[in-house]
Amino acid sequence: MSLAATLVGGMVFGLALAAPPGPMNAVIATESVLRGWGAGFRAGLGAMVADVCFFLLALVGLVAFVQRSPDVRTALFVAGGLLMIYFAYGAVASARSFVDEELEEGKGFRKAFVLALTNPFQIVFWLTVGVGLLEPGQLDVLAALPVVGQSLAGRAVVQTGEPAIIVGLFAGVVLWILGFPAALVSARRRVDSVAPVVAWLSAAVLAGSGLLFLAEAASRL
Repeated sequence: MSLAATLVGGMVFGLALAAPPGPMNAVIATESVLRGWGAGFRAGLGAMVADVCFFLLALVGLVAFVQRSPDVRTALFVAGGLLMIYFAYGAVASARSFVDEELEEGKGFRKAFVLALTNPFQIVFWLTVGVGLLEPGQLDVLAALPVVGQSLAGRAVVQTGEPAIIVGLFAGVVLWILGFPAALVSARRRVDSVAPVVAWLSAAVLAGSGLLFLAEAASRL
């Protein structure tokens, strides 16, 4: 398979991983509609930098320590859950007074970075699928898409084991963190009411994810 096809396959996979709703996109959305495209991009960059760190740590075997340590994973679920609920509270406050919040400097990079570092699911991804991308084999990139993944399975299969697929994956993530904030800012410019609605939805996603993390931690005790 050509280098270009591998890169494109990696990009599609990266977009499929970055696009589904979740706590990272909730932070990006809140920062984008309240503080503009730059703040949203920085939030996305924070999540991506955490992924780069996980990938490098997985390559040298350090992430495997977390996977083998149930107490550490439980602590991460607790820390991640509490952080998500805390950031959900901040999103609610922003939704109530978004005009004033626009004037404040956002901390989206730090929020997304810390949330990603305390997300055991991202650790497990890079320990398994992420590192596996460098092992010779195949990847069905469209199968990772939410909702329609099963119906598209088998239509875009690329070879793994090439650094190009990792480059493509992160290129796909970059496309998402460039385009997603831009789309939200564009919508905000057309309809002023978009900002508080997005902030409230982001708060709901963060709070729900936080409660799920805490429930998972409780089940491990």
